[in-house]
Amino acid sequence: MTPRGLLACISTICSVTAAAIPNPNPNPNPNSNPTSFTSSPEHSAYGSVISHSRSDPLWSKYGLNRSEEFKYFQEPGNDHILAHYDSRYFRHPVSEEERAKTLTQIIHAYFDYFRENDLETWLAHGTLLGWWWNGRIMPWDWDIDTQVSEATLFRLADEFNNTIVRIPTSDPNVQQSYLLDVNPWARQRDHHEGLNIIDARWIDMQTGLYIDITGLSKLDPEKHPNQLQCKHDHKYQINDIYPLRMTSFEGVAAKVPFRYEAVLTDEYQETALTNMHYNDHTWIPELEEWVSDQELEELAKDKANGGIDGFVQEDTDGENLDDDDRQYE
Repeated sequence: MTPRGLLACISTICSVTAAAIPNPNPNPNPNSNPTSFTSSPEHSAYGSVISHSRSDPLWSKYGLNRSEEFKYFQEPGNDHILAHYDSRYFRHPVSEEERAKTLTQIIHAYFDYFRENDLETWLAHGTLLGWWWNGRIMPWDWDIDTQVSEATLFRLADEFNNTIVRIPTSDPNVQQSYLLDVNPWARQRDHHEGLNIIDARWIDMQTGLYIDITGLSKLDPEKHPNQLQCKHDHKYQINDIYPLRMTSFEGVAAKVPFRYEAVLTDEYQETALTNMHYNDHTWIPELEEWVSDQELEELAKDKANGGIDGFVQEDTDGENLDDDDRQYE
């Protein structure tokens, strides 16, 4: 990020309404038209579905046979970079600048598509934490995490699996295509061997970067009727999640859990909301931005008065950035 880019940083988070708890019945209407939920060039404002496979042979062959479970989603490596690519579309690691741009595009395409098709989803894990700080992706984060209800997960599997969405761009040489891929083991809702804790992915087919999608289920409704959990053993009370709050993330409409701070402190402890230095980045309140320590050192050398004190808090239009009307309600 350039110093000029730092001076123009601001994110607006508006939490305005709440959504109702979804229908717990995961079974689609047998009389409904499965294709009625997919986009088409005639009515989509942002892109079109270019292929949609309704067949799912892996389920019938492997889905209910636990002894033959295999890891469905594969990554080209296990480090903090290569582990965040889908092997099928990985060519080479992208630059940090391209990663940030691509993840933002992925987020917009994902939330637009889910909203258009009435598919409920919300921010989770490190992505939710990034939203809490400034409505953006953490600079060191290499993927996006979202959650869905079990009902929505099964609807994704039954009606939307293997959908490819292509987003038109102004540059004919630049493509934005995304695959919605549901893990064939998604209906196996317990942890089992931990090979398939990710239930679905929204994958950028140009780079292999992706959004991880996990479903929340009631695994023990008799003992814990109000408890939801994913296959990675993250547990929530229903009133932690619902009713969902409307907000904005990276400039696109999104949703977050109702008790988002309780969710975050339970997963990351309270220090995640107070620690202003993490992973070689420092939180600058005046900028509402995580800035790399290396960049701060370089900027400090360039400023006669030292550090960030001399920064002019204005964007390119001269608008003061001190006025912050974000709401956390």
